[in-house]
Amino acid sequence: MTLALAGRVLSGRRLTRGELAVADGRIADGAPRGARRALPDGWIVAPALVDLQLNGYAGVEVDGGPEALARIAAALPAIGVTAFCPTLISRSEAGYRRAATALSGCANWPPREWPIGTSPAARVLGVHLEGPFLAPERAGVHPVVALRDPTPGGVDRLLEAFAPAIVTLAPERPGGLEAVRRIARRGVVASVGHTEADARTGRAAIAAGARLLTHALNAMPGIESRRPSALAAFLADPRPCVSLIADGVHVAPEVAAVVARAAGRRLVLVSDAVAAAGAPPGRYRLGRRAVVSDGRRVEWRGRLAGSALGLDEGARTLSGAGVAAAAALTAATWAPRRLLGLPGLEPGAPADLVVLDASLVPRLTLVGGVVALADAALPFDVPEVGAPV
Repeated sequence: MTLALAGRVLSGRRLTRGELAVADGRIADGAPRGARRALPDGWIVAPALVDLQLNGYAGVEVDGGPEALARIAAALPAIGVTAFCPTLISRSEAGYRRAATALSGCANWPPREWPIGTSPAARVLGVHLEGPFLAPERAGVHPVVALRDPTPGGVDRLLEAFAPAIVTLAPERPGGLEAVRRIARRGVVASVGHTEADARTGRAAIAAGARLLTHALNAMPGIESRRPSALAAFLADPRPCVSLIADGVHVAPEVAAVVARAAGRRLVLVSDAVAAAGAPPGRYRLGRRAVVSDGRRVEWRGRLAGSALGLDEGARTLSGAGVAAAAALTAATWAPRRLLGLPGLEPGAPADLVVLDASLVPRLTLVGGVVALADAALPFDVPEVGAPV
């Protein structure tokens, strides 16, 4: 079957007038005239959102086993997300073994050939290991007792157990820069976060192969006039990406907009969502921590403990703070794809698409050409959820 969506198309960081065609679950060069569907003024068709830092969603955590992961994957397309990295905060050696068992065989990583026309659920990418090689002074909700130095053996054990997509660590820890090199040599994204590093150490980490900064401004020094931090180093260097939780809680919208403009096309929005996201206010768990959500803010003993909001909220927050819609959406769509080497909108790529209205609210989501979200506000008919277009 064939569908062509005509209107504003997000291509790179630009919105252009055009047409995006889907045939047999893949992006196509064109479509018959009868397959064309015009989008309302202001609506956008874009590559679907990709979340590189997601601890949980829809009431469950990513390490809750195959059923929990399936529940998360089924819920995410409603907010336009069709791929995500299950994210693990720091834990004991036994805790990592349990998590590796729970996640074993769940991820399609690395993505050699994504399934087409088989499921409306979001794709599970490689794990994001947020820790345990973090700075105790910037632990946040991570258990300090679980933090450790990145020895070669310790790094290798985690890489073998999880085959992760991303590892976040503090490069100033003893062995930190060698760990960055070790991780990068394996083709894994080494990311700097939960760190006290200054700009000099930040630059050294980039030189060693770090390609990402984890949630800018959170769990790290900010930017001061005469004490440059790792954040300043990553924003100043044109090579690495910078991730940001733009939920309006972790970083004030005005400040998030400043980071977005400084990072430009290197900005990667992440949700840092926990089990409370996509679920009612109440009590949830993050690892072994009991956290409380009011539906927007999640706390553990007065500290922020992830987010109760999804990745789509980040794009809307940036847009509301004055960042161009194209730039805000790019940070949640194209930028994470480039970082992990995922397909975009080239002909033959899987049709993982989202249609958003003028307020950047997802109205239609496709996963490999299968309808995963079909909002009642759509101005044209599409097959029911679970069916190919």
